[in-house]
Amino acid sequence: MVIADLHAHTTVSDGTLTLDTLVAAARRADLDAVAVTDHDRIHPDLDAPVTVRDGVTVVRGIELRVDTGDNGERVDLLGYGVGDDDALRAECDRLQADRIDRGRRIIENVEAHLGVDLDLEPREGLGRPHIARAIHESDADYDYTGAFDHLIGNDGPCYVPRSVTPVERGVDLLRDACAVVGLAHPFRYDDPAAALDLCVEYDLDAVERFYPYGDAVATDPERVEALAAQHDLLLTGGTDAHGEELGVDGLDAEHWAAVSARLPEARS
Repeated sequence: MVIADLHAHTTVSDGTLTLDTLVAAARRADLDAVAVTDHDRIHPDLDAPVTVRDGVTVVRGIELRVDTGDNGERVDLLGYGVGDDDALRAECDRLQADRIDRGRRIIENVEAHLGVDLDLEPREGLGRPHIARAIHESDADYDYTGAFDHLIGNDGPCYVPRSVTPVERGVDLLRDACAVVGLAHPFRYDDPAAALDLCVEYDLDAVERFYPYGDAVATDPERVEALAAQHDLLLTGGTDAHGEELGVDGLDAEHWAAVSARLPEARS
C-alpha cells in the first residue's frame, strides 16, 4: 500500500497542482506524505525542509537535471529535505533565468512557424509541457503529443536547448542542501546502466525504484534493488505527478520509514 508519494510537481514548474490542491490530492489518495520536487526550483511557499499541512507530511524537495558529459546524457537527481542553502538557490535562480529566455525563444519560434498566437508569457518554471498545452489550445492543428513530436521535441524545428548543471556541481549542491540525494527513474534514460553507475560514482543516498512508467516493470527492477542492497541506498519512488492524481506509485510504510528517518523533523 502506497502511503508516501515522493515525486510530485506543482504549478511552480510544469505541474497543474498548487500547494493547497497537492495536499488535498494527497488526502484523497490516503497518503501520509508527499514530496514537492519541482524542476530546478524550490517551492517558494514551503518554509522548512519538512512540514505538516492538513495532516499530510510535506517534504520540500527538488528535481535537478544534470549533464553527465557522457555522450550528452542528462539525468535527473532528486533532493529531499531541502534546507535554506544560498548556493542551491543561486543555481536555481540561474536556471530559471535561462528557462525564461528559452521559453520566450521557443514561443517565438512556434508562433512564427505556425502563424498563431499562443497567449503565453515566459516566466519562472515555464517548461515545454506548458508550451505544448498552449499549442493544443491554440488554432494550430496539433495536440499535446503532436506538439512534442513535430515542433518542440529535441529534434523539432522550434526546439531550443536549455542550460543544465554539470553533474559534479549538481551533486555537490544537493549534498550540501538536502538530507537525501538520489537518482530519479533510472530506466528512463538512454543508458540505464550508466545512470545507475552514478549512484556509486557519486555516493548518492538513494535511487528511485517505484514509479508508474512501463519501463520500471518491463526492464529489471531487481537490478535496482540489488544495487541498493550492495551500496546501502534508500529506495524511493512516486507518481512523478504532473497532473491531479497522486499515489499512483510510491513507498509503502517500510520504505517510507527508512526515508523519513533520514529527514529533518517535521515543522507544524
